[in-house]
Amino acid sequence: MMKLLVVGSGLFGSVVARERALAGDQVTVIDKRPHLAGNIYTADVAGIPVHRYGAHIFHTNSPRVWQYVTQFAAFNRFTNQVLANYHGRLFNLPFNMNTFHQMWGVTTPAEAQAKIAAQQTAGASRRPANLEEQAIALVGRDIYQTLIKEYTAKQWGRDPVDLPAFIIRRLPVRFTYDNNYFNDRYQGIPVSGYTAIVEKMLALPTITVQLNTDFLADRGALTAAFDRIVYTGAIDGFFDYRFGTLAYRSLRFEDELLDIPNFQGSAVVNYTDRETPYTRIIEHKHFIFGGGNRRQTVITREYPAAWQPGAEPYYPVNDPANEALFQQYRTYAAAQAPQVIFGGRLGAYRYYNMDQVIAAALQVAHNEDLWRAQKV
Repeated sequence: MMKLLVVGSGLFGSVVARERALAGDQVTVIDKRPHLAGNIYTADVAGIPVHRYGAHIFHTNSPRVWQYVTQFAAFNRFTNQVLANYHGRLFNLPFNMNTFHQMWGVTTPAEAQAKIAAQQTAGASRRPANLEEQAIALVGRDIYQTLIKEYTAKQWGRDPVDLPAFIIRRLPVRFTYDNNYFNDRYQGIPVSGYTAIVEKMLALPTITVQLNTDFLADRGALTAAFDRIVYTGAIDGFFDYRFGTLAYRSLRFEDELLDIPNFQGSAVVNYTDRETPYTRIIEHKHFIFGGGNRRQTVITREYPAAWQPGAEPYYPVNDPANEALFQQYRTYAAAQAPQVIFGGRLGAYRYYNMDQVIAAALQVAHNEDLWRAQKV
């Protein structure tokens, strides 16, 4: 039996903790927050499940991941269909024939493709060098100016010409009248919320949970007490930023309980103009189809924020300079902390969807060669 410490009770840490406990290890999970589930934490507010750290819609094409997560919860049939508000004009997202009709009045795929082709720059045939070039190549200049440019500058705190092209390649573009944001086969929201999933994952007799416990504040004693450590916090913070800080964007959330049954008629509305300080408003009851409290609703305004040590990091800035710095930390970790496994969004310095986190955690948890490696 190995004594394993898992730092962080988000999806990555909780999946690894459960799988290693099932494999016979004695596992302790600690989290510096006063609650389980990391950024997927959901809280009940006036009978409405509120996503405290931004909207989380589960989606995956992996039957294995879907089978794994649905053993802990029943999922509803929620389909992510986002609206974008630009100075009061509404557009459907992701970019599809409804968007193109709202922008240009076109009704056929051929008309939409012709509009986009006419707006592509002369250099569109070469590989886009930045986010702006990639966006215009995908959807033309009108949509870029209306729905992407100012929103992206707010979200990242940088001009789109200074951001890598790959950031926007993950956004769907389709020439059908389909507002489903994701193409994945499986999609939904857990009926009882995400926190209940993590609680069930960790409900094993060989797992101990300690909240309000900061690993970095008591690193020496905690390290000495365990054979191995799974660390899901920021890898640069683990090493006291000895090579410098990795760049992130942070977020600020402003919740409001309103004495009306319905505020915006949609779970998510993005605000793509520069003048609106927040990037989106989430109305949580629409994740459960308006269920719960019939007289009130909870909305959350999501504000992008600069990040510095001490703030919560949400989005890694995976540009070449930060990638090089991350590789320096990873090399150092392999040499100086071989007993520590870094994983999750912060430990791996990657923006992961939830299904990707689960898949990565299962791979780590079941890699017996990894667990036979050097102990403390």
